[in-house]
Amino acid sequence: MPTLKAYTRGSDRSRAKEATEMAHAYTPGLKVKRFTIVSKTRRLPIHGEVLVKEGDSVKHDQVVAKTQVPGEVHLINVANALGVDPEETSQYMLKKLKEAVAKDEVFAKRSSFFGLFKSFVKSPVDGTVELVSDVTGQVALREAYVPVEITAYIPGKIVQVLPREGVVIRTSAALVQGIFGVGGEAHAELKMVAKTPDDILTAEVIETSHTGKVLVGGSLVTGEALAKAAKTGVKGIVVGGVEDEDLIKFLGYEIGVAITGQEEIGTTLIITEGFGKMKMPQRTFDLLRSLDGREASINGATQIRAGVIRPEIVIALTENEAKGMVEEEEEASAGMAPGTPVRIIRDPYFGAIGQVVSLPVELQKAESESEVRVVQVALEDERKVIVPRANVEIIEE
Repeated sequence: MPTLKAYTRGSDRSRAKEATEMAHAYTPGLKVKRFTIVSKTRRLPIHGEVLVKEGDSVKHDQVVAKTQVPGEVHLINVANALGVDPEETSQYMLKKLKEAVAKDEVFAKRSSFFGLFKSFVKSPVDGTVELVSDVTGQVALREAYVPVEITAYIPGKIVQVLPREGVVIRTSAALVQGIFGVGGEAHAELKMVAKTPDDILTAEVIETSHTGKVLVGGSLVTGEALAKAAKTGVKGIVVGGVEDEDLIKFLGYEIGVAITGQEEIGTTLIITEGFGKMKMPQRTFDLLRSLDGREASINGATQIRAGVIRPEIVIALTENEAKGMVEEEEEASAGMAPGTPVRIIRDPYFGAIGQVVSLPVELQKAESESEVRVVQVALEDERKVIVPRANVEIIEE
């Protein structure tokens, strides 16, 4: 993005500068917290049965709700296969409605010329007869219902039961949110494998003892390390950055704009800063290092557009650890002001971290030619840049 240009006249600049000192703007941001209250809604895809009650304490792997999802429906044109009129379909059926049928079992049959010639239809799946239509001549076979169970994901207490739908779980925890991730939910021991935030996580670092663990690296994870992690059975990797070509190779395809988290890759990857070699912030690194060896719940699901979803690392705290701590809510209420730590979430400074210098009141022209409110940010490399306020997010400490 080229440098944004102000549209105010010179005489207005002094007044704008004075107004900047009082300017604030609320921007939701990534959370890096030693203590916070985490609430998770665990909801079934369709109505089912809730297995816990309000006030219950649950473990991360405890099933809290279950249901049966209807199987896939297969439509078969029986009339056409038997060479009969659609209205005759029912009389050639060997199975009744709701009756079970096995894969390759004959469920419709027609004999002609005193039984010398026979036509029949076999089932392509195990299932039940869902529908027989004498209008279209089609028969619908439904596969078996698929059992679905929802686990707690985080250890905590049930604070609300959603009848036939799910539950809300709450726990005291340390929380680190990433800027991007792939892979779904996992739970494993956190293992620091980097000594400094600048360290690169290479394949040589990964050992057989890391099987079933979540590894915390520094500024970058290599493509070879990702491949070895998946082969070794590493549950997750948390690191500052990744090269986009390595990520594409690891996944086997290029990610679009849809939500991530459904990838079946075995190893959940959480990026805290962005693409390329990007040093993990010291406070993030120090927090994760202090939690080395603790059990963590992680999720790589990411959605950057409407309905923002952030990848996360959640480490539940004990009652003694949580006692006396005060949740830090000042950032959300005070909003953005000079000195606020922020992260830029759009090119050309994507992933860069810095502090707010000023919040000009006057509108400035963006690359799209639209006039927007902007913020001046001092980056960690001492550069000062001006970007639209919508392109930054507060780092909650």
